[in-house]
Amino acid sequence: MNIKIIALGKLKEKFLKDGVEEFKKRLIPYATFDIIEIQPVEIKDEHLIGKALDEEADKILSYIKSGSYVITLEIDGKMLSSENFAEKISEITNSGISEIIFVIGSSYGLSPKISKRANFKLSLSKMTFLHQFARLILVEQIYRAFKIIKGETYHK
Repeated sequence: MNIKIIALGKLKEKFLKDGVEEFKKRLIPYATFDIIEIQPVEIKDEHLIGKALDEEADKILSYIKSGSYVITLEIDGKMLSSENFAEKISEITNSGISEIIFVIGSSYGLSPKISKRANFKLSLSKMTFLHQFARLILVEQIYRAFKIIKGETYHK
């Protein structure tokens, strides 16, 4: 399985970078894993948010192949338990799809273009997290999902 996260912006805090790197290493036996960081469009006028999100969408879409399964992180997405998330990953894998792409938008969210392309919309919580935290939480949950799928002891 090939897994990618496409994220707007770079991780700034060392502890977050270290956490993401740790889980990337742990994922090596289960999947190829990559994070693509895209520079968010600077928004100088609140009236131009939609235009900026569409520009970001074009950049994001350039990394998505037609056969990729796309999961967007969205406020109105579906919340899943870790077990249900593992089931979702397993279901996608067993369907013959070889690439899952997770998309984390900017603080302004995602363009409707990206939301429309999503095969599944995921919400990590009803709480609001910094986008940088969301990336670490997502990587850890992907790792946890593979441990659950394999029946290995990590998840309690």
